[in-house]
Amino acid sequence: MFRRPVRVQCAALCYRFKKKSAQPEMLVITSRDTGRWVIPKGWPMEGKKLHQVAAREAYEEAGVKGDAGEDSVGFYTYEKGMDHGLKIPCRVQVYPVVVFDMAKRFPEKGTRTLDWVSFEEGAARVDEPLLKELILAFEQRLFSTMNTPDGAQKTA
Repeated sequence: MFRRPVRVQCAALCYRFKKKSAQPEMLVITSRDTGRWVIPKGWPMEGKKLHQVAAREAYEEAGVKGDAGEDSVGFYTYEKGMDHGLKIPCRVQVYPVVVFDMAKRFPEKGTRTLDWVSFEEGAARVDEPLLKELILAFEQRLFSTMNTPDGAQKTA
């Protein structure tokens, strides 16, 4: 049987810290075609590194202004539905994007629903099992960096 080659995409795991509690939260958005909860993602762009593409997709799809980490926090796989029912396997490299502001106007405004949720809620909303695991693992990494050596939580 003919197997299509795996295509690479890049995604943004957008997060911020609540102002009053300093608790982290993540951004989920709906896809334009099916309305499923996803994170911003897209195809590589010529002349841009993958983490830069992830940040660009976050801006275009959700109006996110932030800094993308250069190191991927992992990947997940899924089958992307294309025109005419064709499905292609995709490996999505995920980059953390710490959000410092949200644009009022951005290219895909009005075409998606955006929601800031806990990492647990974000993991529950997405469909891809590897993405669920990646979200929860990233939350644990964030918490480990927020704790001081004596176990007291840092306040931001």
